[in-house]
Amino acid sequence: MADIKATQKDAYTLILEAIDSGVYRPGDRLVESELADRFGVSRTPIREALQRLETQSLLTRDGRSLIVASLDHNQLSELYVVRAELEGLAARLAARHATQEEVRVLRDMVEEDRALMDQPKALSRANRRFHKQIHLASHNRYLVQQLDLVHRSMALMATTSLAAEGRGQDALAEHDAIVAAIAGREEDTAYHALRDHISKAFITRLKLDSGSIKGIE
Repeated sequence: MADIKATQKDAYTLILEAIDSGVYRPGDRLVESELADRFGVSRTPIREALQRLETQSLLTRDGRSLIVASLDHNQLSELYVVRAELEGLAARLAARHATQEEVRVLRDMVEEDRALMDQPKALSRANRRFHKQIHLASHNRYLVQQLDLVHRSMALMATTSLAAEGRGQDALAEHDAIVAAIAGREEDTAYHALRDHISKAFITRLKLDSGSIKGIE
């Protein structure tokens, strides 16, 4: 039974990561047999993983087919509102509970990410790791669970806001300020710094979607 559950989890994780990395984009159709061949997993765990992803609204029905869901403007706005509040709370709690080692890791991440400035996809992956580290540093398992759900829905965005010209550099400066507030145990400052960081990312995304700013090729 344990092996079966592990296989199911692997199928779910593999499909989720494929959506997150852009292998499957909003509107793409997911076929059991093709997924089983791609990932080398039998169709039963693939089917159960697809059902789980549909329940989480990451997949939707198009007739009899399952396709990767997309977010309309209202859904995007709602998601960012929730994300900003939860991320801000995570930063506040991290300022209260983070160990010196966790703060050191956050500082190292900011420095290492400077080398990725011209690689939006790599910077996006690094950005997720940075935010995940703050979630963990909050030392609140229930908050981490809710943020995991929010970040799964973020995978439905076709592009990263970090693809906008100049956004990567600004985002790293914002990360630096967030880490400084956490390291200084400044709970209110950390909360507002991370909340504002998410707000700026949302503004950038809206501008990207409207075509009023250019992305990095």
